Amino acid sequence: MKLKTKRAAAKRFKLTGTGKIRRHSSHHSHILTKKSSKRKRNLRKSSLVSSADVKRVKAMLNLG
Repeated sequence: MKLKTKRAAAKRFKLTGTGKIRRHSSHHSHILTKKSSKRKRNLRKSSLVSSADVKRVKAMLNLG
């Protein structure tokens, strides 16, 4: 049988042009009133998956 991609992971991670894995920050969905504008602004930005987690995320996305 063909390998299936974990759909939850596919919705959360995207590949960059150079093959790195991009992710979005957590804590930006609710209880925003107590968070400062600066903190909320920085949570909008995407960042890269840490090197410790890259292997695990690639396995979920069947990237080898």
